[in-house]
Amino acid sequence: MVVWHDIREADEPEYHRWHTREHMPERLGVPGFLRGRRGVDWALARHRYLTLYEGKQLEVFCSAAYLQRLNNPTPWTNRLQPAFYNFIRSGCAVVSTTGRGVGGAMITIRLSFHGASEAKLVVDSAAITEQIMALDGVSSVDIGSARPEITSAKTRETELRGTTSDGLFDAVLLVDGIGRRELEAAKPGVLDILQAFGWSPKTDDVAVYDMAYMLEPA
Repeated sequence: MVVWHDIREADEPEYHRWHTREHMPERLGVPGFLRGRRGVDWALARHRYLTLYEGKQLEVFCSAAYLQRLNNPTPWTNRLQPAFYNFIRSGCAVVSTTGRGVGGAMITIRLSFHGASEAKLVVDSAAITEQIMALDGVSSVDIGSARPEITSAKTRETELRGTTSDGLFDAVLLVDGIGRRELEAAKPGVLDILQAFGWSPKTDDVAVYDMAYMLEPA
C-alpha cells in the first residue's frame, strides 16, 4: 500500500512524533504487515510525504484486523488526522520486482494507462525493471498495479481526514537507491526507459523521497 500526502505546517513536528512512536508501530502490529517506511521531500509543495507498507499478501490491507484499527483510532490519531490533506492512496499488486535491501532514498512514479492496459504493463515490466536496475545508484525496482478497491473502504479514520483519493493512478514504479544524489542523477535515465516503452508520467507524478523512518514487526 502506497500513500502520498501533506500535513498542515503547524502540525508537522507532532506528525513525525505520532507516526514514529504510535502510528507505524500500531500498523506493524497488524498480522501480515511486513515493513513500513516513511519518506519526505522538504522541497515539494504538494505530496511532501510518502508512506509505504509491504504486506504478506494484498488482502492484508482489507483484513478484519486492519479495518478494526481503522475504525477505532486512538486519541492521538483522532487529534492529528484532520491535519492531513492532498491524500492519495492505493493497495498495489506487485507486477515485477528486482533487487534487495532498503536504500536511503526512493523515486516514486505514478503511472496512468491512458489507452494502454494492465496487460501491456505486465508485458513491459520485467524489461523495465531490469534496465532501471542497471542504472548507477539503484538498489531495487518494483512495479505495482493499483488495486484501489482494496483500500477504498470508508472507515472512521477516512472520515477524520476528509478527502481521501483512491483510484487516481493505475500503477506505480518504485526505485530504491543509495541516496537522493544518486537517484536524482538516475531519474532522467528512468524516465527515458519508461518513455521507450510508451509510458510518459506527468511531472507532478514523479518525486524523490529521502527515507526518514523504517519499521518491521518486532
